[in-house]
Amino acid sequence: MANYDARRTMMVDTQIRPSDVTKFPIIDAMLSVPREKFVPDELKEAAYIGEHVSLGNGRVLLEPRTFAKMLDFVDVQPDENILDIGCGLGYSTAVLASLAKFVVAVEDDEQRADEAQSLLSELNLDQAVVVSGALVEGAAKSGPYDVVFIEGAVEVLPEGITAQIKDNGRVIAIFAEGELGVVRVGYKRDGRLHWRFAFNATAPILPGFEKKPEFSL
Repeated sequence: MANYDARRTMMVDTQIRPSDVTKFPIIDAMLSVPREKFVPDELKEAAYIGEHVSLGNGRVLLEPRTFAKMLDFVDVQPDENILDIGCGLGYSTAVLASLAKFVVAVEDDEQRADEAQSLLSELNLDQAVVVSGALVEGAAKSGPYDVVFIEGAVEVLPEGITAQIKDNGRVIAIFAEGELGVVRVGYKRDGRLHWRFAFNATAPILPGFEKKPEFSL
């Protein structure tokens, strides 16, 4: 039987810490949340490798290094409410729930959303709820949020998502730009987002976050 505890420790020691992610709450959450539970059964052996894990239909579970660095840059606090967009089977939600006051996760695949909610309940993470719906719509009913965490790449961030961020809140996303994607943190001040570069990373673009084609005559 696979020793997933040992693999989890190795993931943190070889992928997370060497990426300069040293905040204890992040390390602790990534050591304690069983990542292997949040991937398709046939891919459990790949749960701890340093690559994205396919969830099907062009969606992925972000590789550990990218995810941990995003957590580090967005700096979630224990009293904050989080919107987790594109949660897949709920791994990111479980980790975020270990760091924050409350997490609302959005998943556009209803079956995946139900499975994510079941997995979170199994781990007694009552401070997390999974909503099924279009990712691009977020979950305005429970907002606004201190942090919006986007689990995949975007070309544009719609106004509807920006509106769900509290003033003085923040959003983190991977922007698909050519070969090298760019992770940026957006800080909301007086209703507007001010973006800062974090690091380079790539991921598939989430449905609804593509640039609309421009028509020219």
